[in-house]
Amino acid sequence: MSSRVQKKAAARERVAAQLAAQQRAERRRRLLLAIGAVVLVVVIVAGLVTIRLVGGGKKTATGGSGTADSQIMAALTSIPDSTFSAVGTDGVQAAPSAIDAPALTADGKPRVLYIGAEFCPYCAAERWPVTVALSRFGTFSNLGTTHSAGADVFPNTATLSFHGATYTSQYLSFTGVETTTNEQVGGQYKPLDTPTAEDQKIFDTYNKPPYVQSGGSIPFVALGGKYVGSGATLSPEALAGKTQAQIADALKDSSSPIAKAVNASSLVYTAAICELTGNQPSKVCSTDAVTAAAGKLGKS
Repeated sequence: MSSRVQKKAAARERVAAQLAAQQRAERRRRLLLAIGAVVLVVVIVAGLVTIRLVGGGKKTATGGSGTADSQIMAALTSIPDSTFSAVGTDGVQAAPSAIDAPALTADGKPRVLYIGAEFCPYCAAERWPVTVALSRFGTFSNLGTTHSAGADVFPNTATLSFHGATYTSQYLSFTGVETTTNEQVGGQYKPLDTPTAEDQKIFDTYNKPPYVQSGGSIPFVALGGKYVGSGATLSPEALAGKTQAQIADALKDSSSPIAKAVNASSLVYTAAICELTGNQPSKVCSTDAVTAAAGKLGKS
Protein backbone atom coordinates (compact mmCIF):
# COMPACT_ATOMS: atom_id res chain seq x y z
CA MET A 1 0.00 0.00 0.00
CA SER A 2 1.36 3.41 -0.98
CA SER A 3 2.16 5.95 1.69
CA ARG A 4 -0.54 8.27 0.30
CA VAL A 5 -3.24 5.62 0.76
CA GLN A 6 -1.96 4.88 4.26
CA LYS A 7 -2.15 8.54 5.17
CA LYS A 8 -5.73 8.82 3.93
CA ALA A 9 -6.74 5.74 5.91
CA ALA A 10 -5.09 7.11 9.02
CA ALA A 11 -6.89 10.44 8.57
CA ARG A 12 -10.25 8.67 8.23
CA GLU A 13 -9.51 6.71 11.40
CA ARG A 14 -8.68 9.92 13.31
CA VAL A 15 -11.90 11.57 12.13
CA ALA A 16 -13.91 8.49 13.12
CA ALA A 17 -12.25 8.45 16.53
CA GLN A 18 -12.99 12.15 17.06
CA LEU A 19 -16.65 11.69 16.09
CA ALA A 20 -16.95 8.73 18.45
CA ALA A 21 -15.41 10.78 21.26
CA GLN A 22 -17.77 13.67 20.56
CA GLN A 23 -20.75 11.32 20.60
CA ARG A 24 -19.65 9.83 23.93
CA ALA A 25 -19.23 13.33 25.39
CA GLU A 26 -22.66 14.37 24.13
CA ARG A 27 -24.25 11.27 25.70
CA ARG A 28 -22.53 12.03 29.03
CA ARG A 29 -23.72 15.65 28.84
CA ARG A 30 -27.32 14.62 28.22
CA LEU A 31 -27.15 12.04 31.01
CA LEU A 32 -25.83 14.62 33.46
CA LEU A 33 -28.55 17.09 32.46
CA ALA A 34 -31.21 14.45 33.01
CA ILE A 35 -29.81 13.52 36.41
CA GLY A 36 -29.58 17.20 37.37
CA ALA A 37 -33.23 17.77 36.41
CA VAL A 38 -34.35 14.80 38.51
CA VAL A 39 -32.33 16.01 41.50
CA LEU A 40 -33.80 19.51 41.17
CA VAL A 41 -37.35 18.14 41.14
CA VAL A 42 -36.62 16.01 44.21
CA VAL A 43 -35.19 19.02 46.07
CA ILE A 44 -38.20 21.20 45.21
CA VAL A 45 -40.70 18.53 46.28
CA ALA A 46 -38.81 17.88 49.50
CA GLY A 47 -38.78 21.60 50.24
CA LEU A 48 -42.54 21.91 49.72
CA VAL A 49 -43.19 18.91 51.94
CA THR A 50 -40.96 20.37 54.65
CA ILE A 51 -42.75 23.73 54.50
CA ARG A 52 -46.12 21.97 54.81
CA LEU A 53 -44.96 19.89 57.77
CA VAL A 54 -43.52 22.78 59.74
CA GLY A 55 -46.62 24.90 59.21
CA GLY A 56 -45.97 27.10 56.20
CA GLY A 57 -49.66 27.11 55.21
CA LYS A 58 -51.75 30.18 55.87
CA LYS A 59 -53.88 28.45 58.50
CA THR A 60 -51.05 27.61 60.90
CA ALA A 61 -50.33 29.52 64.06
CA THR A 62 -47.09 30.85 62.63
CA GLY A 63 -48.26 31.42 59.09
CA GLY A 64 -49.13 34.69 57.42
CA SER A 65 -52.51 36.28 56.97
CA GLY A 66 -55.17 34.65 54.83
CA THR A 67 -58.90 34.04 54.61
CA ALA A 68 -60.89 31.60 56.70
CA ASP A 69 -61.85 28.65 54.52
CA SER A 70 -65.23 26.95 54.33
CA GLN A 71 -64.22 24.30 56.85
CA ILE A 72 -63.44 26.91 59.50
CA MET A 73 -66.58 28.92 58.75
CA ALA A 74 -68.73 25.79 58.93
CA ALA A 75 -67.23 24.87 62.30
CA LEU A 76 -67.86 28.35 63.71
CA THR A 77 -71.52 28.31 62.71
CA SER A 78 -72.50 24.73 63.56
CA ILE A 79 -71.75 24.40 67.27
CA PRO A 80 -74.60 22.33 68.77
CA ASP A 81 -76.82 23.83 71.48
CA SER A 82 -75.94 20.80 73.57
CA THR A 83 -72.29 21.86 73.52
CA PHE A 84 -73.13 25.37 74.75
CA SER A 85 -75.29 23.88 77.51
CA ALA A 86 -72.59 21.45 78.59
CA VAL A 87 -69.91 24.13 78.65
CA GLY A 88 -71.87 26.84 80.49
CA THR A 89 -70.08 29.99 81.60
CA ASP A 90 -67.77 28.70 84.34
CA GLY A 91 -64.74 29.33 82.11
CA VAL A 92 -65.41 33.05 81.68
CA GLN A 93 -62.66 35.14 83.28
CA ALA A 94 -64.47 38.46 82.78
CA ALA A 95 -67.69 39.69 81.21
CA PRO A 96 -68.89 42.90 79.57
CA SER A 97 -70.14 45.53 82.03
CA ALA A 98 -73.43 47.40 81.77
CA ILE A 99 -73.16 51.13 81.03
CA ASP A 100 -75.55 54.05 80.80
CA ALA A 101 -74.77 55.49 77.37
CA PRO A 102 -76.55 56.68 74.23
CA ALA A 103 -77.73 53.88 71.99
CA LEU A 104 -75.09 52.67 69.55
CA THR A 105 -76.81 51.92 66.25
CA ALA A 106 -76.28 51.72 62.49
CA ASP A 107 -78.90 51.36 59.76
CA GLY A 108 -81.62 51.30 62.40
CA LYS A 109 -80.09 48.30 64.17
CA PRO A 110 -78.05 47.99 67.37
CA ARG A 111 -74.33 48.02 66.62
CA VAL A 112 -71.45 46.03 68.06
CA LEU A 113 -68.04 47.71 67.86
CA TYR A 114 -64.76 45.81 68.19
CA ILE A 115 -61.39 47.59 68.32
CA GLY A 116 -58.20 45.54 68.51
CA ALA A 117 -54.93 44.86 66.69
CA GLU A 118 -53.50 41.83 64.94
CA PHE A 119 -50.29 41.77 67.01
CA CYS A 120 -52.23 41.56 70.30
CA PRO A 121 -52.47 38.03 71.82
CA TYR A 122 -55.48 38.95 73.95
CA CYS A 123 -57.25 40.25 70.85
CA ALA A 124 -56.31 36.98 69.15
CA ALA A 125 -58.07 35.03 71.88
CA GLU A 126 -61.11 37.31 72.06
CA ARG A 127 -61.92 37.26 68.35
CA TRP A 128 -62.95 33.62 68.66
CA PRO A 129 -65.88 34.09 71.10
CA VAL A 130 -66.87 37.40 69.49
CA THR A 131 -67.06 35.68 66.09
CA VAL A 132 -68.92 32.66 67.44
CA ALA A 133 -71.49 34.89 69.15
CA LEU A 134 -72.01 37.17 66.15
CA SER A 135 -72.32 34.16 63.83
CA ARG A 136 -75.47 33.17 65.70
CA PHE A 137 -77.13 36.40 64.55
CA GLY A 138 -75.68 36.91 61.06
CA THR A 139 -73.07 35.93 58.50
CA PHE A 140 -69.43 36.90 57.98
CA SER A 141 -67.82 37.20 54.57
CA ASN A 142 -64.07 37.42 53.89
CA LEU A 143 -63.23 36.76 57.52
CA GLY A 144 -59.45 36.80 57.79
CA THR A 145 -56.95 34.51 59.46
CA THR A 146 -53.79 35.73 61.15
CA HIS A 147 -51.77 35.26 64.35
CA SER A 148 -50.53 37.41 67.18
CA ALA A 149 -46.99 38.74 67.18
CA GLY A 150 -44.18 36.29 67.68
CA ALA A 151 -42.31 38.70 69.96
CA ASP A 152 -45.20 39.20 72.42
CA VAL A 153 -46.52 37.01 75.24
CA PHE A 154 -48.44 33.95 74.02
CA PRO A 155 -46.57 34.27 70.69
CA ASN A 156 -48.16 33.38 67.37
CA THR A 157 -51.62 32.70 68.79
CA ALA A 158 -53.73 31.55 65.84
CA THR A 159 -56.76 33.73 65.32
CA LEU A 160 -59.17 35.43 62.96
CA SER A 161 -59.10 39.00 61.68
CA PHE A 162 -61.92 41.45 61.09
CA HIS A 163 -59.82 43.51 58.69
CA GLY A 164 -61.61 43.53 55.34
CA ALA A 165 -64.45 41.33 56.58
CA THR A 166 -68.13 42.15 56.14
CA TYR A 167 -71.02 41.15 58.37
CA THR A 168 -74.65 40.80 57.33
CA SER A 169 -77.53 40.45 59.81
CA GLN A 170 -81.19 41.38 60.04
CA TYR A 171 -80.78 41.88 63.78
CA LEU A 172 -77.68 44.01 64.31
CA SER A 173 -74.69 45.76 62.75
CA PHE A 174 -71.02 45.07 63.40
CA THR A 175 -67.86 47.11 62.98
CA GLY A 176 -64.49 45.39 63.39
CA VAL A 177 -61.37 47.57 63.55
CA GLU A 178 -57.84 46.11 63.49
CA THR A 179 -55.59 49.10 64.12
CA THR A 180 -52.26 47.42 63.25
CA THR A 181 -50.80 44.30 61.69
CA ASN A 182 -48.57 41.81 63.50
CA GLU A 183 -45.46 43.01 61.62
CA GLN A 184 -43.04 45.62 62.96
CA VAL A 185 -41.40 48.35 60.92
CA GLY A 186 -38.94 50.59 62.71
CA GLY A 187 -39.94 49.18 66.08
CA GLN A 188 -43.66 49.90 65.53
CA TYR A 189 -46.43 47.65 64.27
CA LYS A 190 -47.63 48.63 60.81
CA PRO A 191 -50.91 50.61 60.78
CA LEU A 192 -53.95 48.85 59.35
CA ASP A 193 -57.47 50.17 60.07
CA THR A 194 -58.27 53.65 61.41
CA PRO A 195 -61.32 54.05 63.67
CA THR A 196 -63.81 56.71 62.66
CA ALA A 197 -63.98 59.82 64.82
CA GLU A 198 -67.20 58.48 66.37
CA ASP A 199 -65.70 55.09 67.16
CA GLN A 200 -62.53 56.65 68.58
CA LYS A 201 -64.70 58.80 70.87
CA ILE A 202 -66.54 55.70 72.09
CA PHE A 203 -63.20 54.01 72.76
CA ASP A 204 -61.79 57.02 74.62
CA THR A 205 -64.96 57.62 76.64
CA TYR A 206 -65.87 54.11 77.78
CA ASN A 207 -62.53 52.32 77.81
CA LYS A 208 -61.62 53.64 81.25
CA PRO A 209 -62.92 53.52 84.83
CA PRO A 210 -65.65 53.46 86.04
CA TYR A 211 -66.88 51.68 82.92
CA VAL A 212 -64.03 49.16 82.85
CA GLN A 213 -61.32 48.27 85.34
CA SER A 214 -58.37 49.79 83.49
CA GLY A 215 -58.09 52.35 80.73
CA GLY A 216 -57.07 51.99 77.11
CA SER A 217 -56.78 48.21 76.91
CA ILE A 218 -57.50 46.16 73.83
CA PRO A 219 -59.49 44.30 72.75
CA PHE A 220 -62.34 46.74 73.34
CA VAL A 221 -65.94 45.74 72.61
CA ALA A 222 -68.96 48.06 72.82
CA LEU A 223 -72.40 46.50 72.49
CA GLY A 224 -75.22 48.80 71.48
CA GLY A 225 -74.54 51.42 74.14
CA LYS A 226 -75.55 48.94 76.86
CA TYR A 227 -72.38 46.96 77.55
CA VAL A 228 -68.63 47.39 77.13
CA GLY A 229 -65.72 45.04 77.61
CA SER A 230 -62.00 45.77 77.77
CA GLY A 231 -59.39 43.03 77.68
CA ALA A 232 -59.93 39.34 77.03
CA THR A 233 -62.59 37.16 78.62
CA LEU A 234 -60.37 34.09 78.20
CA SER A 235 -56.65 33.36 78.30
CA PRO A 236 -54.73 32.96 75.03
CA GLU A 237 -53.00 30.03 76.72
CA ALA A 238 -56.03 27.87 75.90
CA LEU A 239 -55.18 28.22 72.20
CA ALA A 240 -51.42 27.72 72.41
CA GLY A 241 -49.86 25.68 69.62
CA LYS A 242 -53.10 25.21 67.69
CA THR A 243 -53.99 26.21 64.15
CA GLN A 244 -57.18 28.03 63.22
CA ALA A 245 -58.62 24.79 61.85
CA GLN A 246 -57.79 22.88 65.04
CA ILE A 247 -59.36 25.58 67.22
CA ALA A 248 -62.51 25.71 65.10
CA ASP A 249 -62.84 21.91 65.10
CA ALA A 250 -62.49 21.77 68.89
CA LEU A 251 -65.45 24.10 69.48
CA LYS A 252 -68.04 21.35 69.08
CA ASP A 253 -66.39 19.13 71.71
CA SER A 254 -67.66 20.22 75.14
CA SER A 255 -64.83 18.32 76.84
CA SER A 256 -62.17 20.32 75.01
CA PRO A 257 -60.41 23.09 76.98
CA ILE A 258 -60.76 25.27 73.87
CA ALA A 259 -64.53 24.79 73.75
CA LYS A 260 -64.83 25.44 77.48
CA ALA A 261 -62.96 28.74 77.14
CA VAL A 262 -64.24 30.05 73.80
CA ASN A 263 -67.86 28.90 73.98
CA ALA A 264 -68.26 30.08 77.56
CA SER A 265 -67.17 33.58 76.59
CA SER A 266 -69.34 33.50 73.47
CA LEU A 267 -72.37 32.80 75.65
CA VAL A 268 -71.99 36.05 77.61
CA TYR A 269 -71.61 37.98 74.36
CA THR A 270 -74.68 36.20 73.01
CA ALA A 271 -76.67 37.09 76.13
CA ALA A 272 -75.66 40.76 75.80
CA ILE A 273 -76.59 40.82 72.11
CA CYS A 274 -79.96 39.23 72.86
CA GLU A 275 -80.74 42.21 75.08
CA LEU A 276 -79.96 44.49 72.15
CA THR A 277 -82.13 42.57 69.67
CA GLY A 278 -85.16 42.12 71.90
CA ASN A 279 -84.31 38.44 72.34
CA GLN A 280 -84.32 37.71 68.62
CA PRO A 281 -83.88 35.24 67.12
CA SER A 282 -85.73 33.28 69.76
CA LYS A 283 -84.08 30.00 68.74
CA VAL A 284 -80.85 31.49 70.06
CA CYS A 285 -81.96 33.80 72.83
CA SER A 286 -84.45 31.45 74.46
CA THR A 287 -82.00 28.62 75.06
CA ASP A 288 -81.22 27.72 78.66
CA ALA A 289 -77.50 28.32 78.13
CA VAL A 290 -77.99 31.91 76.92
CA THR A 291 -80.57 32.69 79.61
CA ALA A 292 -78.17 31.47 82.28
CA ALA A 293 -75.28 33.43 80.74
CA ALA A 294 -77.19 36.70 81.20
CA GLY A 295 -76.50 36.41 84.91
CA LYS A 296 -72.77 36.66 84.19
CA LEU A 297 -73.00 40.10 82.60
CA GLY A 298 -71.31 42.75 84.70
CA LYS A 299 -73.39 45.52 86.23
CA SER A 300 -72.66 49.21 86.03
